[in-house]
Amino acid sequence: MKQPSDISVQDWGRTAYAEAFERQKEQVQIRIDGEAGDTLIFTEHDAVYTIGMRAGSAAHLLWDPAKLAAQGITVAETNRGGDITYHGPGQVVGYPIMDISAVKDLHAYLRFLEEVMIRALGNFGLAAARREGLTGIWLGQRKVAAIGVAVRRWVTYHGFALNVAPDLAHFDGIVPCGIANTEGTVTSLAQELSDPPSTDTVQTVLAQEFQSLWPGFMNRVG
Repeated sequence: MKQPSDISVQDWGRTAYAEAFERQKEQVQIRIDGEAGDTLIFTEHDAVYTIGMRAGSAAHLLWDPAKLAAQGITVAETNRGGDITYHGPGQVVGYPIMDISAVKDLHAYLRFLEEVMIRALGNFGLAAARREGLTGIWLGQRKVAAIGVAVRRWVTYHGFALNVAPDLAHFDGIVPCGIANTEGTVTSLAQELSDPPSTDTVQTVLAQEFQSLWPGFMNRVG
């Protein structure tokens, strides 16, 4: 049975989205070339709306250029799956650069990322869950985390964004992940908990859950 390689964890700190995207692509090539092992990268982005590959995503940007400038939010197109979403200070963004060639199942990998976040949030007393037909992680009808991934030669990149204490008003400038208000709202740990954890604590818990669950995901193929 194939055993997964050790997972290293990197913290890039605060980054501009475009910079982090280029660094991700470099890390993917290094992983493909076998010059590094699997890596879980954490970062916190400057305020940005990222537009995914889903058809019609750009139409879900609601604010005009003047409003965006006033709020200090940039817009970036990207090659991850999914719709438009927001990244900004107070959010933990995870970019796992992982070789899943032994599994070759992107849907299973998405379920794995969901499980990591569900278990991580359980550490803070929150009963997070999936919702049928909708991406991300939810607390009832309140979305607390978004997921959007890409893969190149079965090495993954992009990943997830968990709302710890971002400015939730910035989600008003988009239809988050294409989800209308009738289907749900956006929340954060700061909104849900009287004593929310720091982003550093959340990163630590996410890394622990990721590393704990990864062997089971990889060994599913036997």
